[in-house]
Amino acid sequence: MNRFYGLAARLRQSFGERVQKIPLDFGFTCPNRDGSISRKGCIFCSPQGSGSGLHGLSMSIPEQWTHWQEKLSKLYTAKLYLAYLQSYSNTYCSYDELKCALDRLEGLPGLAGLCIGTRPDCLDDEKLSVIKSLGLKEVWLDLGLQSSNNATLERINRGHTAEQFAEAVKMAHAHGLDVCAHLIAGLPGETTEDFLESVHFLNELPIAGIKFHNLFVGKGTPLTKIYEAGEYTPIKQEEYIDALVEAISILRTDIVIHRLKADAVPGALVAPEWVRMKRTVLNEIEKAMKAKGIWQGCARPDAPEKPPLWYGPEGTPPNK
Repeated sequence: MNRFYGLAARLRQSFGERVQKIPLDFGFTCPNRDGSISRKGCIFCSPQGSGSGLHGLSMSIPEQWTHWQEKLSKLYTAKLYLAYLQSYSNTYCSYDELKCALDRLEGLPGLAGLCIGTRPDCLDDEKLSVIKSLGLKEVWLDLGLQSSNNATLERINRGHTAEQFAEAVKMAHAHGLDVCAHLIAGLPGETTEDFLESVHFLNELPIAGIKFHNLFVGKGTPLTKIYEAGEYTPIKQEEYIDALVEAISILRTDIVIHRLKADAVPGALVAPEWVRMKRTVLNEIEKAMKAKGIWQGCARPDAPEKPPLWYGPEGTPPNK
């Protein structure tokens, strides 16, 4: 029995069957790395821009698609896929470059939708229009907020403000695009209260989805040096679960939760060790929600008397 509105439920509602994501690397960069804003990048971002790095191996988009399809087909029965433009900032380019990149998605077997990761300062009406014009049933714009505290954003070298994020969300919403906001718990200098304040901030914006991340120290990131200097202590598993469960309890019931936990790619984790135990952590999150009687939005003043329609037996959406 699901206690939150997960992405799997949303996709089953849209397509009536399982849908998987395929990460694609188009070789874009980021204004926080090329010198436009900074050359350091966000303190948690990997040298691969939090992506697969397959573009660096000279793999074309169709080759990347086939690579992941073959891997996923051995694990899942899905026949439909969302293309996930994950690495770096995928709208940090001209309109023509973006259109050319999106045109390369045409004809990919099983393509059902798109998730495009970018920054709030890399969007304009023209780019949002071309993304919307794809006409795919599910199109998500993944936008990193990480924190609504501008002092924190400066500390982690994001290079944009919470206000810029809010304006980007409103602009995307005006174009009919669903925004999935990214939020991190355990950021340097932040408390659980700061994390929850960011959830309140997002509740007031027209976002449609959210990804919750626990901050971890990854190899090759600026955060590694801060950690090794003894200037940063990663969030503990119990602390993260407690903060996450409380965050879910105050989250609007219509917001789709795309992720509950961040994972490091194999060989890239420095600390903390509990990040490796994905299934264990997810089980503990579920146990904590059940023990506390928590479901998404239950602590909100406008909480319905019973869980919304997405709350079904074994997570099955209604009529599916």
